[in-house]
Amino acid sequence: MTDSEEERARRIEATAAEAFAIWETGRQVAPFAARHPGFDLDEAYAVAARVRELRASRGERPIGRKIGFTNRTVQIAYGVDGPIWNTMFDSTVFDLAAIEGRFALAGLPEPRIEPEIVFHFAAAPRPEMDDDELLRCVDWIAHGFEVVQSIFAGWRFAAADAVAAYGLHGAYFIGQRRPVADDRRAWRRSLSEFTIELVSDDGVLLAGHATNVLGGPLRALRHLLIELDASSAGDPVRPGELVTTGTLTDAPRVGAGQTWSTKLSGTPLEGLRLQFS
Repeated sequence: MTDSEEERARRIEATAAEAFAIWETGRQVAPFAARHPGFDLDEAYAVAARVRELRASRGERPIGRKIGFTNRTVQIAYGVDGPIWNTMFDSTVFDLAAIEGRFALAGLPEPRIEPEIVFHFAAAPRPEMDDDELLRCVDWIAHGFEVVQSIFAGWRFAAADAVAAYGLHGAYFIGQRRPVADDRRAWRRSLSEFTIELVSDDGVLLAGHATNVLGGPLRALRHLLIELDASSAGDPVRPGELVTTGTLTDAPRVGAGQTWSTKLSGTPLEGLRLQFS
């Protein structure tokens, strides 16, 4: 191993340890890329893999992947060129009904809410599959909320920082699961056509469309599969995993005392309601 390789390995380990140590503390740090010239996406995914190992070592179980920055409007807002991905764990994914639609934001710095679509896989999908083949791998689809966070003040970071910082993931809330097998053709159509409204109890209203996430949730899914297939940092999606496909609207800030809800049209998926404390 050369000196530069050893330096990179030390930086990956140190950055992963720092990111792991502040998980759920609510603290923030200076962006890694600002402190380490040359900190790029490859290095960031190596950090994410090490954080994944550290979290698994204390009993957290990886159960799926989240895709971030699939919405072009959000990419522009944060100066990010394209989507990223990261791991979700059983400790951060909840059935919305089981928690009675309530969640405490403590430990999540500068939280925001994202209405999304989530797929659950009964068979392993492959990047070369067409939409019908991908849907045959899916046993259920749900609407969900992701609460994202930023360990970097003011949501100012580079794409590599976002990858290293858990993909900005904080928590995920899954609504009612809808089986796919009954009518895959209808699902394929609705996943490219539905609309959504995100509303807060204090008057914020945001509108979104299926195509806001890379042209539709199935296209966002295929993007992830291609990225994982091409990257040494990513294992393929396996049966039993979840994949979430990114926010369908802008991602507004949320705070304790607020209640957010969604209304969907053109899809069997029902709207959700989540109250924060």
